[in-house]
Amino acid sequence: MLGYTALFFSALVAATLLPMQSEAVLVALLLREPQAWLSLLVVATAGNVLGSLINWLLGRGIDRLRDRRWFPFDAAQLARAQQHYRRWGAWSLLLSWMPIIGDPLTLIAGLMREPLWRFILLVTLAKAGRYAVLVAVTLGGFGVA
Repeated sequence: MLGYTALFFSALVAATLLPMQSEAVLVALLLREPQAWLSLLVVATAGNVLGSLINWLLGRGIDRLRDRRWFPFDAAQLARAQQHYRRWGAWSLLLSWMPIIGDPLTLIAGLMREPLWRFILLVTLAKAGRYAVLVAVTLGGFGVA
């Protein structure tokens, strides 16, 4: 049970703007319990989607913070991010699994008032897809291992 808890929280933190690697935890657990691949996939996905939801919520409230001196983004950066989001729309959330751009993308989705149902659907597809590929590669599903 400790492994599942560690996986959930590492996946949750990895989806926020804080640095964390959940893939290493997932692979270690898969190698120890390959028969539990589906449970591990669900736990990792749930934690990662919840972390992205935290970013979405932060994005929803970001307007109240942007005038603070300590705020990490200037007006030009936010405007550029909003412009990109307007261009690609909700479909860009399918890239939420990607390192570096995925976490800020989920924050911008909140800022842009992306409907929660669509946000959850697209982010879940993206995050579950990434973890499913990792599970398949780790367990030899693609003939790699």
